[in-house]
Amino acid sequence: MPAFDVLCPADQRVPFVFNSPHSGRQYSKSFLQSSRLDEKAIRRSEDAYVDDLFAHVVPLGAPLLRAHFPRAYLDVNREPYELDPKMFDGRLPAYANVRSIRVAGGLGTVARIVSENHEIYRHKLPVAEALGRVEELYKPYHSTLRRLLAQTHVTFGYAVLIDCHSMPSSVKCQTTDTRPDFILGDRYGTSCSSDLTEFACTILRGMGYTVSRNKPYAGGFITEHYGRPASGLHALQIEINRGLYMDEVTHEPSSGFGDLFHNLRSFARELTSMPDAALPADSIAAE
Repeated sequence: MPAFDVLCPADQRVPFVFNSPHSGRQYSKSFLQSSRLDEKAIRRSEDAYVDDLFAHVVPLGAPLLRAHFPRAYLDVNREPYELDPKMFDGRLPAYANVRSIRVAGGLGTVARIVSENHEIYRHKLPVAEALGRVEELYKPYHSTLRRLLAQTHVTFGYAVLIDCHSMPSSVKCQTTDTRPDFILGDRYGTSCSSDLTEFACTILRGMGYTVSRNKPYAGGFITEHYGRPASGLHALQIEINRGLYMDEVTHEPSSGFGDLFHNLRSFARELTSMPDAALPADSIAAE
């Protein structure tokens, strides 16, 4: 299986690109052998089945980019070189960002932990190993995402990136102490048109779901990096409560998977039919 692929419609009919960067579940033997975690524990940070939940966007006329490598191996929702020097044998290059909040939390480009602070590796990794993952996986992945957005922007005059994720069912809103079904992140209104975020909220709430905006997830590197609404590039992150569709202990789909898939198909159909006037366009193509 390739490291990642793009599910492309025969004809792209909508200015939307969907992305599932954390649903990869191909764990190599060498990676598992280097880890102190078993095959089940290492999956705790995986956005399991999110690519399957959004596969319906392809018949709607939107491409879906999906990773097959796991987030625990390489996280493309980070800067390319957010690396923890304590994880590696040898000196990191001077351009590495070793002081970010995400690195401090153990969740850099090459993560030190999976959720709940479970250390991944038995031993330190060679620096060359981390840099190799960036060259072989990170850069090609982002090159593909940039190409999809640039093509969409040229074709339609603007592009909308929907970055698809899932979250543990234990996640609570910071203000209400409730467990939301969805969290929409637009970097506090800076990564996309506010009309897009509001429209997405309205659709989901109309289906009976509880929705939070930006708290506690406002969007990661992908949303922040690609979201430039003044240039006609809009990026919105969607986090789905895993309790809606899977057993978080066994990592198997639950009885709720089918209903959620059906509702997300309706959600995507409505979202991609959003009037053009609500999404400011610009003649400048994506970089």
